[in-house]
Amino acid sequence: MVPQSTVNLAVELGAWLEQRGWRCVTAESCTAGGIGYAISTVAGSSAWYEGGFITYSNAMKQSQLGVTSYTLAKYGAVSAETAAAMARGALTTSGAEMAVAVTGVAGPGGGSTEKPVGLVWFGLAWQGECITWQQVFPGDRQAVY
Repeated sequence: MVPQSTVNLAVELGAWLEQRGWRCVTAESCTAGGIGYAISTVAGSSAWYEGGFITYSNAMKQSQLGVTSYTLAKYGAVSAETAAAMARGALTTSGAEMAVAVTGVAGPGGGSTEKPVGLVWFGLAWQGECITWQQVFPGDRQAVY
């Protein structure tokens, strides 16, 4: 079940994209397709949602999205640089006008002082531009999803 607040966000995204005649693609690691699923619950999302890449492993990030081994080795899978590379790769591969990427530490293990459980990096790419931001979600794995 997708929380209503998430559905509302997907509805807003769809309206924004439709106003511009754009389509969106997702590139997901820690959410493993959860964002794409939430988007697909919106009636009419096929008009603006192209599809998504689920790239849970580093190998998939490399083969499907073109994230370089250098980026992964230097910055790690959970980083601004990887989120940006995922978003750019999804945009290039899909032909959509906008890409949303997410990579993080869902837990319960795998966290560190620098990258705690709940840390998620987001990437947003469009028309030659890309921004990233992070958020730490307190709680369990479900808080990240």
